Amino acid sequence: MTQAITALQDGFRFQARLFWQHAARLLDAESPVIKMGFERGPKSFDDIWVEYDPARAPNDRLGNPMRRIHMQCKWHSEPFTFGFHNLTEPSFINAEKHSFLHRARIAQLAHAPEGTGSQFRLISNWRLAIDDPLRPMISKRSTSLRVERLFATIRDSSKAGQVRKSWREHLAIDDLELRRFAQTIAIGEATDSLDDMRGLLDMTFRAVGLRRVPAHETSFFYDDLVYGWMAQQRQEFDRQSFGDMCRREGLLTTAALPPKLYGIKSFQHAFDQLEERCVRVLDLLPFFEERFIRSEADWSERLYPELRQFLLGAAGQSERLALAVEAHASLAFAAGSILDIKSGRKVDLEQRSPIREIWSADDKVPDNAWPHFSFRTETVETGSADLAVAVGVTHDIGNAVRAYVLEEGLAGQLLIAALPGRTGSQSLTCGRHALDLAGSLADEIAQKKRTAKAPMVHLFVSGPNAFTFFLGQRARQMAPVRLYEYDFEGGRSGSYAPSLTLPTFVPTAGYDQ
Repeated sequence: MTQAITALQDGFRFQARLFWQHAARLLDAESPVIKMGFERGPKSFDDIWVEYDPARAPNDRLGNPMRRIHMQCKWHSEPFTFGFHNLTEPSFINAEKHSFLHRARIAQLAHAPEGTGSQFRLISNWRLAIDDPLRPMISKRSTSLRVERLFATIRDSSKAGQVRKSWREHLAIDDLELRRFAQTIAIGEATDSLDDMRGLLDMTFRAVGLRRVPAHETSFFYDDLVYGWMAQQRQEFDRQSFGDMCRREGLLTTAALPPKLYGIKSFQHAFDQLEERCVRVLDLLPFFEERFIRSEADWSERLYPELRQFLLGAAGQSERLALAVEAHASLAFAAGSILDIKSGRKVDLEQRSPIREIWSADDKVPDNAWPHFSFRTETVETGSADLAVAVGVTHDIGNAVRAYVLEEGLAGQLLIAALPGRTGSQSLTCGRHALDLAGSLADEIAQKKRTAKAPMVHLFVSGPNAFTFFLGQRARQMAPVRLYEYDFEGGRSGSYAPSLTLPTFVPTAGYDQ
């Protein structure tokens, strides 16, 4: 019985923390969130809904603006998997009559009859089974259903056809209606724990001026507060009414607000939309098909110029800014190369792992006990004069890089940088630690490049984006540098692929643009 009660309470906490993550944005005048609902709205899909300013709404994976996102939240005490059939079963969402798909269909007809403008998202800590036909149809970057894959085959006997047939018959609709409906579906896997969600809320509350709850306190009163409001039938909020409620509850602080947050994304979190909490977001998702860039030329011809214009515009607004970089390592490095150590700007970086916090160059006093890089250089018989560099902060990538360098004939020497006995998400302590490591690595690479007279540095990095950003700030020391991305999910080569080469030519521009 105790276990069942705990699981039920955790489900309530999960939904409450999702609510606060979005609702807090109502206190930010520059956020596109303009209205929120909690257990209120379309009866078929009412756990949480978020409404956006039409002029600033986030886009779906096809570039269409989303006016509303409706969420069904399902938390389970034990890890498990599900498949496409479960979405037709009421029991999957603890219902007696209507399935997730049936509820989403009712909501779609009411709010997105043409298949655009709203999204209906299942957010659960259960995961799609690895061998389920639906899994490859869910975008890992945007969580939306990839309709082109659902309709990639003709016969119902195919894997995609089995999904279509099951859903078509369950909803009693034809393929045309199924296509419209499928365009509005998203499935987000909530891989964050309840403690992770609380950590994310701490940063969110800091940004908007809500009272923060110290991490050492067991009780997190925000969980209960939203249900107290629900008991008073206060379940729908706009900017004015939410601000009034927060003032009545004494939740607003007078502490100085942190620097404005700017976002860069080529990935997308299951429920944490950068558009909701950043003053501006550079959305690069349309350039990618999952993790892979659609056109190799886009790295230099489109992504870098757009990134440069975006960051110079942000830097022109303040001498100190904050960045949330939920993007490929190459883009984090490129961002650092644009806001380099001579830019005159201080940059705070939002770091998700191991816990969500802000890293900056001056966040802690340097400590000699922090682990330092060990370096070793190997000769690689390829005939090339270039230098390859394998940087293992979160993973030991020396062997994988060596194999790739040999196969491609990239370099004659391989420099391997490692933290002795300290790989993993907790290998770095803070922003200052990352900054110091980046500086020592850049110096080592520059020295090896000069000694070997290497024309080009081929850089492979496994580390937090904050570290990669700080390393990018020293790109000029190492230039020219060619960056590489790893196929983590084995979707194509299962190895590396070249991405961006720096410097790349762009018109001269200043920070006043």
